[in-house]
Amino acid sequence: MANTPSAKKRIRQNEKRRLRNKAVRTRTRRQIKQARMVLEAGDPESARSAVLKAVSELDRAASKGVIHRNNASRRKRRLMKRLAAISQAK
Repeated sequence: MANTPSAKKRIRQNEKRRLRNKAVRTRTRRQIKQARMVLEAGDPESARSAVLKAVSELDRAASKGVIHRNNASRRKRRLMKRLAAISQAK
C-alpha cells in the first residue's frame, strides 16, 4: 500500500482518471453501436447522422487520450466506408 503522500495522491488521481476514461469509452462504444445498427437498417439519412455522432465521439475520445488517434481514425474509416456503400446502393 502507498506510504508517501505523493503516492496516495497518485492513487486518487488514477481513480478519477479511470472513471472519466470509462465514461468516455462507454459513450463512444454506445454511439458506434447505434451507428452500426442504423447502417444495418439501410436508411442513408438516419445513418449519416448516426455516423457523424459516432465520429464526433471518436474524435473526442482520441483528443482526451482515451483511445489512440490511429484507433479512432481506423474506426471512423470503417464507419464511413459502410455509409458510402449504403449511400451508393440507394
